[in-house]
Amino acid sequence: MLSPKMKSLINRLWDNFWSGGIANPLTAIEQLSYLLFMRRLDEMDMKLQKDAEWTSETYASIFKGAFTLPGTGEKIDKKTLRWSHFKQLEGGEMLTHVQTRVFPFIKQINHKNSAFTQYMADAVFIIPKPSLLVEAVSIIDALYAEIEKETQAGQNFHDTQGDMYEFLLSEISTSGKNGQFRTPRHVIKLMCELVSPKLGETIGDPACGTGGFLLGAYHHILAAHTSKNHRTVDEDGFEHGFGDKLTDKRLWAALRENTFFGYDFDTTMVRIGLMNLLLHGITQPNIRRNDTLSKKYNEDDHYDVILANPPFKGSIDKGDINENLSLKTTKTELLFVNRLMNSLKIGGRAAVIVPDGVLFGSSNAHKDLRKMLLERCELQGVVSMPSGVFKPYAGVSTAILVFVKGGETKRVWFYDMQADGRSLDDKRKRIEANDLPDIVKTWNSRGDLKAAQNDRKKKNFFVPVQEIIDNNYDLSINRYKEIDYAPQKYDKPEVILGRIEGLEKEIIASIKTLRMK
Repeated sequence: MLSPKMKSLINRLWDNFWSGGIANPLTAIEQLSYLLFMRRLDEMDMKLQKDAEWTSETYASIFKGAFTLPGTGEKIDKKTLRWSHFKQLEGGEMLTHVQTRVFPFIKQINHKNSAFTQYMADAVFIIPKPSLLVEAVSIIDALYAEIEKETQAGQNFHDTQGDMYEFLLSEISTSGKNGQFRTPRHVIKLMCELVSPKLGETIGDPACGTGGFLLGAYHHILAAHTSKNHRTVDEDGFEHGFGDKLTDKRLWAALRENTFFGYDFDTTMVRIGLMNLLLHGITQPNIRRNDTLSKKYNEDDHYDVILANPPFKGSIDKGDINENLSLKTTKTELLFVNRLMNSLKIGGRAAVIVPDGVLFGSSNAHKDLRKMLLERCELQGVVSMPSGVFKPYAGVSTAILVFVKGGETKRVWFYDMQADGRSLDDKRKRIEANDLPDIVKTWNSRGDLKAAQNDRKKKNFFVPVQEIIDNNYDLSINRYKEIDYAPQKYDKPEVILGRIEGLEKEIIASIKTLRMK
């Protein structure tokens, strides 16, 4: 969790951008991402240098040699492109230097044929005033100084940086429109536990936004390949690690270059996602701009694992819907689940967040989707989440569907999540009640659950597939959960009437006493 000081600094950033003329929240977060990227490049390079000195190895500095400025052919010493260099410049000089030299440099940092370079080609640095840039640089330095303090106090660096980035996004006033909003990181971690992505598998997200699910899968794999004595456990009970057991450079290359694939239809989100993955060590991020529901997308039977939180509302032009999507609807929340099924390999696993309406909607498309989940896949689990999980973005009730492409659904595991370790209001403060550790524990041991132990009055239980079919393919937990109702005992009517009469007499007596005074 961020300290009050960090939150105050981030709020100052927003206020400065607003008063500096950048009022569009998405534009602001894009420009801030560029600055954070510049700051992290410098820090990453210095860390690589220190690591090399410790191991007596050579390293290829990001800022070694000269950079040829596109268009002019001017040779620029890369050392002058460091954050630590240009932050010392006077305001006007700093703005010109960043606009005309540093920004062109970071646009091609990942070689000319990479996805990053491709989507940064038409990016522009639009901070208009020297004073705004100077203040932003100062605040970002202060933010990273606070991150360093928290890291020394035992907090994982990437967790704190992720908290900072998440808080930045939470301040976007228009976030949540068109069904787009950031998935809380503890929910991402939970979903990674449910499908358990592994080294060597291809992992995708067809609506990746800032790349949160891809990063979640990356950290899940790293934790699985970290020695027990090097693992840390966060407040939600999830393990973290840095992959010290991965000693083969070829495995690292495969993990960082050929494992994670994401798509989003918004170019700005693609850029932010690319920078996010690069800053977390995924050296060749594979995030591209594409509408994965459209005819332009053709990656069926492609992934081992898919994690997603696709848009909850909206529709697509009927004529542009991919012909391989069999559902007869234009509703994106239904089509995206169909997309996940098609994109998985046989035996591939998926965890996807859906609005509650998908579970019980009465339209033919809703029913057909649920039928597909039960008949074309092994629908393994439905985790019902409380309506406050996505606040302050939205208050909609949601669920996590976990399924495997192919196989046969015999019974479906349901879990009624009532608390996620945070308050369910807009503030989302941390609280003690948290079902996440129990969800993971019971999910991993669900195969040992005997029929006699299947108590539907508890938070988790199984429902046979035939019962679901008989209930019109309804997947809402309230259809199957039993409420332990204790009948209230009331006194007989004549006793209650007697009490009322007694009270009336007392009232009349009190009124008489008051009148006599």
